[in-house]
Amino acid sequence: MNQLTPFACAALLGLAGTALAQTDPATDKPTTTTTVKGADQVVPQVTITGGRQTEMDVRRNSTAAKQIYGREELDRNGDSNLGDVLKRLPGVTIGGRPGRGGDVRMRGLGSGYTQVLVNGERPPAGFSMESISPDQVERIEVMRGPVAEHSTRAIAGTINVVLREDYVQRDNQLKVSDSLESGRHSPELSITVPGKSGAFGYSLNGSIRQNRQHDEGRTHNVDTRDDGTVTKDQQVTDESSGTGKAIHLAPRLSYKFDNGDTINFQPFLMYNTRDSGSSSTLVQAAGSAAPEYNFAEQQSHNDSTFLRGFGNWLHKMDGNAKLDVKFGFGAGKMDSDSLRNQYDTAGTLLDRFTDTDQTRDRSVNMGGKYTRPLGAGHLLAAGWDLEASHREQTRVSLDKNGNAQFADSGDNLTADTRRVALFAQDEWDVTPQFGMYVGLRWEGIRTTSERSSGSVKNTSSVFSPLLHGVWRIPGSEKDQLRASLTKSYKSPNVQDLIAAPFLSRLNSATRPDRSGNPDLKPELATGLDLAYEHYIGRSGIVSAGGFIRDIDNLIRRQLTLRDTELGPRWLSTPENIGHARTSGIELEAKFKLNELITDAPDIDVRSNYSRFWSRVDGIPGPDNRLDQQAKQTANLGLDYRLKVVPLTVGGSYNWTPRIRTQTSTEQVVETGQKRALDVYALWKFDARTQLRIAASNALAEDAPGSNLVYANGLTSRADTVNPTFVVWSARLETKF
Repeated sequence: MNQLTPFACAALLGLAGTALAQTDPATDKPTTTTTVKGADQVVPQVTITGGRQTEMDVRRNSTAAKQIYGREELDRNGDSNLGDVLKRLPGVTIGGRPGRGGDVRMRGLGSGYTQVLVNGERPPAGFSMESISPDQVERIEVMRGPVAEHSTRAIAGTINVVLREDYVQRDNQLKVSDSLESGRHSPELSITVPGKSGAFGYSLNGSIRQNRQHDEGRTHNVDTRDDGTVTKDQQVTDESSGTGKAIHLAPRLSYKFDNGDTINFQPFLMYNTRDSGSSSTLVQAAGSAAPEYNFAEQQSHNDSTFLRGFGNWLHKMDGNAKLDVKFGFGAGKMDSDSLRNQYDTAGTLLDRFTDTDQTRDRSVNMGGKYTRPLGAGHLLAAGWDLEASHREQTRVSLDKNGNAQFADSGDNLTADTRRVALFAQDEWDVTPQFGMYVGLRWEGIRTTSERSSGSVKNTSSVFSPLLHGVWRIPGSEKDQLRASLTKSYKSPNVQDLIAAPFLSRLNSATRPDRSGNPDLKPELATGLDLAYEHYIGRSGIVSAGGFIRDIDNLIRRQLTLRDTELGPRWLSTPENIGHARTSGIELEAKFKLNELITDAPDIDVRSNYSRFWSRVDGIPGPDNRLDQQAKQTANLGLDYRLKVVPLTVGGSYNWTPRIRTQTSTEQVVETGQKRALDVYALWKFDARTQLRIAASNALAEDAPGSNLVYANGLTSRADTVNPTFVVWSARLETKF
């Protein structure tokens, strides 16, 4: 797969498309130009101007590279969560095993390097993209290089999720679906009701769903001394089952004043609750010390509520100038509690642990952007961003005798974050063939925290100059080159700065406790991006690009063995360790087959392939890569619309090879390859009703991994295997 895709992209570079997309300079809208030659005459040129730019038009005309994925991509496979949509986008991978999702990553980089926004704003802490239903989303914007109007906390890139907008949907829409995994049903109902009354427009979007899942895992732990003596040999089998319920509401309200001003407001409410039970069986084949337990069972309850409000006021001024003032707020409540009992082989209770966590988040933000044209093809913008957030967290962890499991158990931890940013940018079409974007952004962040052990303060600021350029090759309207030179950064999150200790059961070098570090500095990156784009027909493209990121103050977790009130325990703490560099190539081919080959079937082809390299200074190779970065990733998708019946069938295949990373001089972490196959069939009863049948993770391969640590003359190895499952789903969609 990884070999075929580049050859396919290269072969398609020489093929001409059948339609010519241009932009009307008077309206900045797409046009189609047709010239027909007869035997004796030439029919005069006819120009037809469309109403809105297509997704491919926006991508083509953007000075700073931006990819748009709208409702067609979101609806294509009938996905039940946004993570399944994101994993098929070029250069995007999802952490965790197939079917369970995880953090969103671009360019193979691990958690925190990819900036994920909702309506251009950072979501509150604890918010997960996996919890958003695709029905709530209007489009996804992917930007590989940072731009000044968004935060430059985007070393890998930015993914902006834009929630539903009222001007697109004209009919009421109802979707009823059910998915089946290992005999467990997960129903979902979503509805969209748009409307307009005079100057007031609205779109009411909501969904309710229930999720049932069962997970299994097997871990083999072995500790061996330098002389070959096995000091521990354990087999741990874990099982868990749970039921979750979720309600999402995302209405959008808009009012247009007589003077042309517009005010928009979109609240987003998400409520999730989950009850689960788990068990763990430990069999020790060798070991000088008795195991912590032989059998354990745990009951857990979690619920969370997030409320986020996005709004903006757009004021039109003289000379086509605009002032766009943004405002927003957020509130989050997360509660969890668990009870864990541990027994020996005779069923005698060895210990009981109760853990509770109460977290409260509040935030408010305000910003604005002033734009003004400076002659034809020249747009100047400047603005500001202000944000304040407050977190309160109380964690209690007790054993059966009521003893605290860590020093700050029961204390109220508070954290306050203040962020200030100023930016300016200039988009300039220097000539019809060359456009450039120059941006500057300064951003400062201050985090303060109070806890029983003392106060924590961390202040950082970053200045980011940004330069993007696009050259439309003369004489070849379908070809263009892009280049970007940028500064970006990755700031430590609040958890890494001030987190209370998280205790690991079966504490070992491969399962350490975790804590924060208040002295962390942000990672700083200088980036260079190059890309060549060839447009095919109305919606096709072949592109080839490359990038380099030079990173200073790299953050990586370090392992230490410390004496605590519970005895010697392994602890993982984040630290700035030095310098790293990553680079890569990214290829994409997307086209309609019948626009390239006459009388070909109506098949859409979507493919992309990425290859990544990285090196961390100060850590011996050959696998001294950035943490969790895949070496390669590829996607191939096909959609076939049959002509004789109203049926569309298709699927997509995602591949990420095994990842082996030397994270430090003592530790090597390995993740097995991922192969995910999703297929679907769509039957259209009429223009308003359709039925979609889909199977995701059809291969259902096990997800293996290993963790190897060598320290103090002892080699600790943990090998894990987690089964995955096929998820079948059916969705009925109707408009009324």
